[in-house]
Amino acid sequence: MDFTLIVVLVIVLALVFDFTNGFHDTANAMATPIATGAMRPKVAVTVAAILNLVGAFLSTAVATTISNGLINEGEGGVSITPELIFAGLIGAIVWNLITWLRGLPSSSSHALFGGLIGAAIIGVGIGAVNFDVVVTKVILPALIAPVIAGLAAFAATKIAYAVTRRDIGKPDGRGGFRYAQIFSSSLVALAHGTNDAQKTMGVITLTLIAGGFQAVGSPVQFWVIASCALAIAIGTYSGGWRIIRTMGSGLTEVKPAQGFAAETSTAAAILASSHLGFALSTTQVASGSVIGSGLGRRGSTVRWGMAGKIALGWVLTLPASAIMGAFAAGLASFGTIGIILDAVLGTIVIVGIFLWSRKERVSHNNAVNVNDIDDAGRVVKIRKTPRKPSRSDRKKVAS
Repeated sequence: MDFTLIVVLVIVLALVFDFTNGFHDTANAMATPIATGAMRPKVAVTVAAILNLVGAFLSTAVATTISNGLINEGEGGVSITPELIFAGLIGAIVWNLITWLRGLPSSSSHALFGGLIGAAIIGVGIGAVNFDVVVTKVILPALIAPVIAGLAAFAATKIAYAVTRRDIGKPDGRGGFRYAQIFSSSLVALAHGTNDAQKTMGVITLTLIAGGFQAVGSPVQFWVIASCALAIAIGTYSGGWRIIRTMGSGLTEVKPAQGFAAETSTAAAILASSHLGFALSTTQVASGSVIGSGLGRRGSTVRWGMAGKIALGWVLTLPASAIMGAFAAGLASFGTIGIILDAVLGTIVIVGIFLWSRKERVSHNNAVNVNDIDDAGRVVKIRKTPRKPSRSDRKKVAS
């Protein structure tokens, strides 16, 4: 297969992944304000799309981590080839779509890293992967950031409820947090653009370096930034209604004050990570913030068994996508026929998932009007405080 053609195919496939990343992660920013009624569904995803587009232009530190750090350099540049990047992207996209079909808020970031790592190990060897970067820029942030965001959300929720403490006969002032959520959720969407769009920028830049079209260590080109920003914005506008339904339905018990605290903490953690070049999972940070905000509200308990299931899902994403990327890389090793087989099988799986999803269509009309409960939302359980019997109730009992 013509070398330039495979580079073009990889770039197109990377933008497809960027699109799936957009609709897969829309719920992280907009599920809560949709569930609390702060924003209408279509308005929410439109705002998220615009802010993802803007956020993608604000930084390239994460893109540099991927293009110049994740994969080790060889004699003629990076050791990975465009064919292997193609295989890694197939693994990431397939896993993203499988979790989307199931309505699971998994990490698109880890799906991408897993696919690339699996393909690199099969195609070049374990030495092709810079595990120091994987540990310091991917794994450690994945462990630390949700905890920090959760603690921040816990403290913010405590403060919010203390400041707006309810006095007898007086409103508590917490209704205003519903409108504050418009700001906080928008900030999460902006932060998502600064972090997640860059991952695709890094992959495309890595492909250009591997193909000899760009020098090692050179910055991300403007057309790469613009195309990735547009792709993730279009994906975000598409809504990802299945995951919004999953997260939004479970978050209906979360009060606006908690939602505001969780979203603000999520945005702060992601923006800080983007500045430091950490390739963070927005999903994990958002889940940590939800748990923290729930604990910050009096009368809540944590279902640690459910929290463990969420953590297990996070752990599985990296190896599952790595296995898929490795399988695709094995086929790619057969040359042109292998690339064709990868493309055909990948297309069959993608079309199959899409057709399967048509059996139960989810849109902005029914995304938050069902009784399904999101795992992250179910981690926090609010105990209902019994209502004190009124004078009329006591009279009825006496009679």
